[in-house]
Amino acid sequence: MKSVSMSGSLRENVGKKDATTLRAQGRIPCVIYGAEEQIHFHLKDLEINKCIFSPEVFIFELDLEGKGMKKAIIQDMQFHPVSDKVLHVDFLEVDGKKELLVTLPVRTIGASIGVRNGGRMSFPNRTLKVRGIPTELPDTIEINVENIRIGQSIRVSDLKTPGLKILAAKDMVLFGVRMARGAAEAEAEAEEATEGDEGAEGDAEGEKTEDGDKK
Repeated sequence: MKSVSMSGSLRENVGKKDATTLRAQGRIPCVIYGAEEQIHFHLKDLEINKCIFSPEVFIFELDLEGKGMKKAIIQDMQFHPVSDKVLHVDFLEVDGKKELLVTLPVRTIGASIGVRNGGRMSFPNRTLKVRGIPTELPDTIEINVENIRIGQSIRVSDLKTPGLKILAAKDMVLFGVRMARGAAEAEAEAEEATEGDEGAEGDAEGEKTEDGDKK
């Protein structure tokens, strides 16, 4: 999992008025918990927004004045109901030896043969909740879809993720290719063409004489 470093300033006061003042200055009120004490601080909105509005998951290395370096992940966020501007961020301090519960993005690798033949791609679940040790957590969960044909799918049970516990039903579909008009015929023709080429090569080899030359 990727790490990002940020410097935070401790909040002198905790309240709505102080939070409003910070936001007007381009800062986002934050809190970190999970250890012995809660720490209230604030970060530059431009810096943290790059991570918040990203599909990736980050471990934050927070340099909090007088409190030392803290490693944490985002646990919760509050957004403005109209503008979607980030109002507050809750961080959870992490221990390198304890498992974390995070949501990771699912990404596909390759172009499905079923889609190339006219099938309709179905990608209903693009994130997965997982549990694992921070140092073993990947940036994303990747699935190779190149060989997925029309009517086939990839489910959670098909994944190989050592060190990760996926918190989803094993039969949950992550990626599939559905039937579309004319797609089945196109795929069948592609298979027949491939088999025909292989047969032609076999016939050509069979025409060789005992001396090794073709007739």
